[in-house]
Amino acid sequence: MPLDVTDYTWSQTDSTIHLSVPLKGATVRKVDIVSTEEYLKVHFPPFLFEAFLFEPVDDDRSTARIGNGVAVFTLPKKTCKVWERLMITTDDKETKKEIRERALLKQQQKLSAESKQKGEKQQAEKKYALETMMKLEKEERDRIEKMKEAEREKTTAELAAWQLRQKQKAEEAQQKQNHQIQQAGSTDIPGNRLTDIVKNKQDHRNSKTKKIQPQLPPPRRCGNIAVTFTPRVFPTALRESLVPEEEEWLKKQAEARRAVSAEVEELQDLTEEERNHDWLKQKGDKCFTNGDYVGAVNAYSLGIRLNGKIPALYSNRAACHLKLRNLHKAIEDSSKALDLLTPAVPANSAARVRASIRRGSAFCQLQLYAEGLQDYEAALKIDPHNEALQEDAQIIRDIIQGSAGQNETQ
Repeated sequence: MPLDVTDYTWSQTDSTIHLSVPLKGATVRKVDIVSTEEYLKVHFPPFLFEAFLFEPVDDDRSTARIGNGVAVFTLPKKTCKVWERLMITTDDKETKKEIRERALLKQQQKLSAESKQKGEKQQAEKKYALETMMKLEKEERDRIEKMKEAEREKTTAELAAWQLRQKQKAEEAQQKQNHQIQQAGSTDIPGNRLTDIVKNKQDHRNSKTKKIQPQLPPPRRCGNIAVTFTPRVFPTALRESLVPEEEEWLKKQAEARRAVSAEVEELQDLTEEERNHDWLKQKGDKCFTNGDYVGAVNAYSLGIRLNGKIPALYSNRAACHLKLRNLHKAIEDSSKALDLLTPAVPANSAARVRASIRRGSAFCQLQLYAEGLQDYEAALKIDPHNEALQEDAQIIRDIIQGSAGQNETQ
């Protein structure tokens, strides 16, 4: 049962109550204060001070200061008058219980409202920061587009001017050649080279016209052949297709359409740019580079909701979870990325190495060294000349061998 504090002191003016409660050596962290218009409680185990106030006070303007072993309260009165006493004199336990419960309910409602207001303020600040960042990025893109457009117009103008100059040069050369030919024809000097060239060309054209055209056979009669085809979803012929793989592809497409249609209402507030998974991946990469791992996780997660078949989104989110020490989630995302990186081809070898290393690192941080070594060895099979990877794998082997040696000695 708590001990009542009776050695408090108080004073008043027409508008304010000043109250001092000794804390008897209690630290600030152990002091619990509840204050409403008609009730004041100061609890620091094993002591308790309760005040059922004589008149209501303004709780919004009330203040409390703790220091030098004393809690000092300043309670503005709602009605400017002198109180006869600090607390009511009733000994009715039911009345006090009702006042106490009403005060605690008001305190809970006040704390809930403050928490809600704080959350709304944080959400508004995050939204404003995101909008500001997107606005800056849009301005940067617009600036780059303007520079590209200006450079494109400049290049187009230079190309047009160059083409015009080439055309003028060609016309001048043609006019000069025609003038020379005319001069050669008018003189008709025997042995003139230009005259001989013109005559040779004319003789060549005349000889072509004199050639006898070969007689071609008459065209064949035409006809129509009716051909029927089996209706198919894919454009390839049935003999060139694999039916099980096609059915699996159609099933995946149907699942993707159902998933997208289920999230349409939820994603209506997003802009067209925010619905682009490539843009979200770049956004997540930028947040990861800046150390904002939570923001990067949010960007990758939204990209996965839009398109859950991109292994890079899962692998990059696994890297973020490693930074945030969400090791089980890192293992789950790395495994998903490895499942999507099939079949194993040289084009996705680097991505498979990264996903294997991230899952192996998560296993090792969970002290599951055998599973982690399997992933590191799988990465070494893909990239056997990676010296850093070889060193990490050897460290894990040494840890496993050291643990086995300790168990044998025990």
